[in-house]
Amino acid sequence: MKVLLINGSPRPRGCTYLALKEVADALEKEGITTEILYLGNGPIRDCIGCNLCQGKGKCVFDDDKANELIEKAKEADGFIFGSPVYYAHPSGRILSILDRAFYAGGERFAHKPASSIVTARRAGTTASLDVLNKYISDSQMPLVGSTYWNMVFGPFPDLVKKDEEGLQSMRNLAKNMAWLLKSLEAGKDKGVKLPEAETAHWTNFNKAE
Repeated sequence: MKVLLINGSPRPRGCTYLALKEVADALEKEGITTEILYLGNGPIRDCIGCNLCQGKGKCVFDDDKANELIEKAKEADGFIFGSPVYYAHPSGRILSILDRAFYAGGERFAHKPASSIVTARRAGTTASLDVLNKYISDSQMPLVGSTYWNMVFGPFPDLVKKDEEGLQSMRNLAKNMAWLLKSLEAGKDKGVKLPEAETAHWTNFNKAE
């Protein structure tokens, strides 16, 4: 079993990486393989709603990490989405990547457990978690929780290391993720099948004449 952790910070070894690494190390102790995918600090495209991805399983733009994430999602059994807090929301780079990855390759995320973590100097954390968790809840993915909100505090990694409760929450998140993955695997071995969603109805709020 493998968990893919996405680092949505422009800093490869900053506060978000430190929090994700805490989760990854705890998952490894539970026998779960991990990989931290760094989105880089270069330009990242927004989704332009062209719909050219439909039926292809990949985004038409192939000059950033969106399609790499879609490919890696095929082999992943669970996900952690990590971001710093900017103006009480996640980084623009992770939102742009997730918009495109979920729209083009959503079936590769469905029914796989996931969670979000955020890092901040002081505030905006719960609002940012809410935004990231929308991808999870809208994609039939079990949302994995911890013993508190999945956040750590500190403007620099050395200060994040002093947030003992925050790092504890990261480790407890990992334990819950490992438990759920193992439980799902046991259910699969017993023949429990994935649910089939109804898709017949798609209602607009205004009617065309």
